[in-house]
Amino acid sequence: MILYTPLSEAEIFPCSDDDFKKRECVNYKNKSMYVERRPDGTYQLLQLLSSDPNDFLKK
Repeated sequence: MILYTPLSEAEIFPCSDDDFKKRECVNYKNKSMYVERRPDGTYQLLQLLSSDPNDFLKK
């Protein structure tokens, strides 16, 4: 099978289910986003879920 995609192989075929256990969908300031918990307790933003283009321009 040939798969044409801009994603890497690791993003399409993840190594284990443990990677997804760290990810969750949260609401912050009325914006939905996917985040991943880091080992130090902080979160890394993975994906912002919004239909408003201005949301992607904010820091």
